[in-house]
Amino acid sequence: MTGGRHTPSQRSAAPLRIALIASARHPITEPFAGGLEAHTWTLSTALRARDHEVTVFAGPGSDPGLGVVELPLRPARISESACRDTSMVAVPWLEEHHAYLQLMLELARGPSQYDLVHNNSLNYLPVAMASALPVPVVTTLHTPPTPWIESAIQMAPHCPVRFSAVSAHTAAAWRHIVPAATVVHNGIDTRRWKSGPGGDDLVWSGRIVPEKGTHLAIEAAELSGRKLRIAGPVGDTGYFEAYVRPRLGRTITYEGHLHQSALCELVGSSAAAVVTPCWDEPYGLVVAEALACGTPVCGFARGALPEIVTPACGRLVEPGDSTALAKAVESTIGLSRADARRHAEACCSMEAMTDSYEQFYRSVSA
Repeated sequence: MTGGRHTPSQRSAAPLRIALIASARHPITEPFAGGLEAHTWTLSTALRARDHEVTVFAGPGSDPGLGVVELPLRPARISESACRDTSMVAVPWLEEHHAYLQLMLELARGPSQYDLVHNNSLNYLPVAMASALPVPVVTTLHTPPTPWIESAIQMAPHCPVRFSAVSAHTAAAWRHIVPAATVVHNGIDTRRWKSGPGGDDLVWSGRIVPEKGTHLAIEAAELSGRKLRIAGPVGDTGYFEAYVRPRLGRTITYEGHLHQSALCELVGSSAAAVVTPCWDEPYGLVVAEALACGTPVCGFARGALPEIVTPACGRLVEPGDSTALAKAVESTIGLSRADARRHAEACCSMEAMTDSYEQFYRSVSA
């Protein structure tokens, strides 16, 4: 499903009461821990702006302006004997399990105050327990297939959950068990992600973890002879200390974990954004953010990136090939910043995403 402009008929439709289940692991607030948290903030804000009643169930410390009900993340009382059992899982996983279980049990009790429940988390329990709820449940597929969600889908002969996927690539990856996921591309607020003047340096942004390939961006920048500015949360300290920190210096700098306004300024003042996924990137929100800033993208053709990046706004090379990436830098920098911005407005906007979700919601709740 693709989004167009918000039509008069959509505006006149009755507002929906939506329970939006978010991540329990990280708060939905700036600076965002990752793309999932940023996406949840944008979607809930956009839906509320269209007069929908949105209750966000999220982790402690989330933005209170979203109408947040905190998920009950409390330490479980597990005996020493049980902790020694070979089936004992990590404590954070157990805390999240209890939080989502309690939430789903509460949503299942009595008449619902919602028209639908949107599971925007990565947890399996909203899928496994959907049949117990008195209202429809939708789930957005944000990742490649995971064993827990695949198992949850198979809990009933006919899974009652309706699924959306953040890209056609992600929908295809799940097709063996979710035959017809509705594609709703992630969107960003192009009023907040403003076009910037560009500059001479390259930029890399995102979670600093092995699967995002920060070290390959460093290699490509060094080979291209251009400076690289890195921004984002350090999600894997061992990886950062081994592969990123030793390379920092005059030409490679770490700017920190930035709030959105500062990150927009950094990306918008760069010549090109380097995007280096080492996994099948389900969407790539950093791509949309860069294009909205007018900054063309130089990256690996992996996951959903070929779905988002066109020849007018970026260059993609074989995954993992930092030499090819370095060679593509100059042609990327030569691309029109205005074309990059126009592509973001047409294909990656918050408005298009929200239009699509409204259509999806109404088709589910009809």
